[in-house]
Amino acid sequence: MARRMRGFERTSGLLQPHIRKATEARGFAVARLLTHWEEIVGEDIAAMARPVKVGYGRGGFGATLTVLTTGAQAPMLQAQLPRIIEKVNACYGYAAISRIHITQTAPTGFAEGQVAFKPAPRATPRKPTPQACAVAQETTREVGDEGLRAALERLGANIITRNTRN
Repeated sequence: MARRMRGFERTSGLLQPHIRKATEARGFAVARLLTHWEEIVGEDIAAMARPVKVGYGRGGFGATLTVLTTGAQAPMLQAQLPRIIEKVNACYGYAAISRIHITQTAPTGFAEGQVAFKPAPRATPRKPTPQACAVAQETTREVGDEGLRAALERLGANIITRNTRN
């Protein structure tokens, strides 16, 4: 990978080629389908199913999306296939997916068959310590704009708190 000398870069920009390579290996031309599955199909469907791969036919028209679900959820998921296809195609921006193949698995059991359908819980933000707030307030006291000063105080207190806990 060529190194660019433009100062700081966003992590997403540095990781994008690697993420694209990994997702394209499983047929996902749009990585957003994997990373934002819950937002695309909705919480109810995301709780029942996970996208596994996208397969393209020989003709090249209309790919097949394979989703993983438990046996009990499969009939309910089957009833929602037109809605899922519509939402996934909206993510792609065109009618990329024409079929959805449902693969059933056991919620527990063999390691290969297990799947977690609930997303990982979000980390709860840590509250800044009073000492960190005092240091941040002292550091930003010369900033003239009150709104900017308050924002810098919050940012500074959060950074100081995070660095002291690590």
